[in-house]
Amino acid sequence: MLREINIRTSKRDEMIDITSQVQRIVTQEAIHEGLAVVYAAHTTAGITINENADPDVTRDLLRRLDEAFPWDVAADRHGEGNSAAHLKASMVGASQTVIIRNGRLLLGRWQGIYFCEFDGPRSRTCYVKIVQ
Repeated sequence: MLREINIRTSKRDEMIDITSQVQRIVTQEAIHEGLAVVYAAHTTAGITINENADPDVTRDLLRRLDEAFPWDVAADRHGEGNSAAHLKASMVGASQTVIIRNGRLLLGRWQGIYFCEFDGPRSRTCYVKIVQ
């Protein structure tokens, strides 16, 4: 079954931990073994897996992405002015696949699943497909 997670972002760039929402879907679907595919259907947002213990990690990631893809590049031709967001989303990627074992997401001790907003604030939707 395909499920949705609705997200309201509050800043231009932010990473929102959605691990508990994805785990809730796995639990509701009563899946013992399988895969969870988490997908952001947006061109200026992405999904990543990274450390969820120290909030400085997400701050550093966002800062470094800003350094690599600054917003104020006069040579950018995209009319909406959000080329930086498109580049960040392409680098991070639109989806992640997580193994489900014993009814739980098989993540490392410090790992979490993040929805990455690069052009907010916005109302966003990410999709979770459970495959058995």
